[in-house]
Amino acid sequence: MNDGLIFRRVVKPLLGLLKQGVAPEKLALSVALGAVLGISPALGWTTALCALVAFFWRLNLPAIQIVNYFMYPAQIALLLPFFRLGEKLFRSPHLPLSVPQIYDRVRTDRWGTIQFLWNTTWHAVAAWAILAPLLTALLYSILVPLFRHFLRKQAAPLRSPEGKPA
Repeated sequence: MNDGLIFRRVVKPLLGLLKQGVAPEKLALSVALGAVLGISPALGWTTALCALVAFFWRLNLPAIQIVNYFMYPAQIALLLPFFRLGEKLFRSPHLPLSVPQIYDRVRTDRWGTIQFLWNTTWHAVAAWAILAPLLTALLYSILVPLFRHFLRKQAAPLRSPEGKPA
């Protein structure tokens, strides 16, 4: 059977951590924070941020980084929405940019792009920071029961079709 990329690279390793004894609550918090930190509009900082959070909160570093890594496409997709939300939040002028334009600017003048996008980026980070606790709580509340269910399913004794222990 050809498993999907996300199943092979994300779901299986996370379930493997549960089988190794990582508590469902700890794993759920690691995954939720990896996902939420992974969509931060501050490009280039998520790996270090996830590592720091995992260290200080004693979370599972592989779990938080696996999820963070796979959030990169979502981070790029959400970059402009966070820019726009930051513009609205701070009533700053609309910056007419697309993601390809940002990447082109970064390739030609990294420092100039950082200076150009400084206000827009910190406004976007502020907007993200307002949403981050809510998103983390939502993901955590969904993941804990799922991980607990998986553990119960793993711990259940095998039964024959007649309902007798195998």
